[in-house]
Amino acid sequence: MTALGGERARRLSPTLTRRRAARLAAVQALYQLALGGESEATVLHQFAEHRLGREQDGMVLDAEVAFFTALVRGVGLRRAEIDAQIDSQLKTGRETGRLEVVLLAIIEAAVYELLACIDVPAKVVVAEYVAIAADFFVENEVGLANGIIDRLARRLRASEFGDEPGAHGSE
Repeated sequence: MTALGGERARRLSPTLTRRRAARLAAVQALYQLALGGESEATVLHQFAEHRLGREQDGMVLDAEVAFFTALVRGVGLRRAEIDAQIDSQLKTGRETGRLEVVLLAIIEAAVYELLACIDVPAKVVVAEYVAIAADFFVENEVGLANGIIDRLARRLRASEFGDEPGAHGSE
């Protein structure tokens, strides 16, 4: 994947938190993996050696490398489970394979974090990935990402929202 282009870079804060930078880099790495041709190990190495901690479009992507690596590897290891969760939120006849690749990478990373990173509050996960979606897209895709991630957060982490488990199925 190429670096964030002009308009996107201008919309991003020049001082990303290390966790937000890790999330953004993970989305970029997942996108690159989805395009195929390179192994996960190769992509992780490329990011560690050539992108993380380096200036990119006028900003330094100073990411928390261990968190970045955990996100990318975790999505890869749990993709079937993650995509099943996402599919459960899509309208009948739609499936993850029909989503735009970057949008899917954003949602997959968010769902992985909801499933595996219980130390991160669900509302933080939702807010972080919706913000990342807004860095790449405009209204429709951001709304779709927000809807899917929020419903899954409420289903997977119902206790954090005071909801009953399963109260937020597909809509």
